Amino acid sequence: MFVTGLWQTLSKEYQEPAVIGISGAQGSGKTTLSTLLVQFAQEQGVIAGAVSLDDYYLSQQQRAVLAAKVHPLLVMRGVPGSHHIAQAIADAQAVRNGQPVALPRFDKALDQPIAARAPQQFSLLIIEGWCLGLTAQSTADLQQAVNQLEQSEDQSFSWRHFVNQQLAGQYQQYWSLLSSLIWLKAPDWPTICRWRALQEHQLRQQCGKGMNDIELERFMQTFQRLTEHSFLVLPQRADLVVELDAFHQPQLL
Repeated sequence: MFVTGLWQTLSKEYQEPAVIGISGAQGSGKTTLSTLLVQFAQEQGVIAGAVSLDDYYLSQQQRAVLAAKVHPLLVMRGVPGSHHIAQAIADAQAVRNGQPVALPRFDKALDQPIAARAPQQFSLLIIEGWCLGLTAQSTADLQQAVNQLEQSEDQSFSWRHFVNQQLAGQYQQYWSLLSSLIWLKAPDWPTICRWRALQEHQLRQQCGKGMNDIELERFMQTFQRLTEHSFLVLPQRADLVVELDAFHQPQLL
């Protein structure tokens, strides 16, 4: 089984207590993999848990304030700058120091944080997030719009510069706390968009709330720049690369 082989490779690379990251684009299967790894680790007697970087999203009200101060696009969750990154850092440091943490939770259907989980001490915490491990881009990289949203709604470059500055700051401190980084390498951007659309359709079926196809297309464009950047930088930065085909079938490189 793929997870068994991945766990055997991981277990040679870290010492407890540890924080392991899973990076990957929208719909790549980060949550599924983190759940399976936690279950497998627990079967081996490891006190393991998982949290998503998404669980650290700012509330609607907090993002509205940010949008008013910096750029209207920041009303949407997703990009660096839309998380409680200081809390994420504190939680990861606590795990590494052997201290209990009350991991946060975010309800995407409500688009709001909900009650945190009960405090627990972990020997292993797995963190999954779409931008884990990414570096900031160069100023030159920011000049060219990568899609229609950037071209029409960020003509001053202020949104992408803010996101880049956030990524260059505390997010790099957060990445430095990862004992190992796994990257789920998707085939290409069109495939990623199809995967994410399937997720949103499932969310609407389960909860009755979610984005329609037009809203989702615009939402996905906020991720495109850094997702494409990940194909350039994560092959060198990730400790383990899992290549996915169009049907999510994994192969450990």
